[in-house]
Amino acid sequence: MPEWLCNQLMRAFLTKNVRKIKLLGDCWYFYRTQGMNQERHSEVAIKKTDSPQRRSTDKPIDITQV
Repeated sequence: MPEWLCNQLMRAFLTKNVRKIKLLGDCWYFYRTQGMNQERHSEVAIKKTDSPQRRSTDKPIDITQV
């Protein structure tokens, strides 16, 4: 968790600001899921570049199954 988000959450909990706690929780969820999506896309890109040259007769790769 980024330090700025941790500090904001701590301040929100200390002041008992429920609205801010919920907002920051949503931010953390979005941050985490976006990070996972970017990692997954970079792994797929690495797999594609590491694989040998595809021939025109090969079937296309379905990246949703990776």
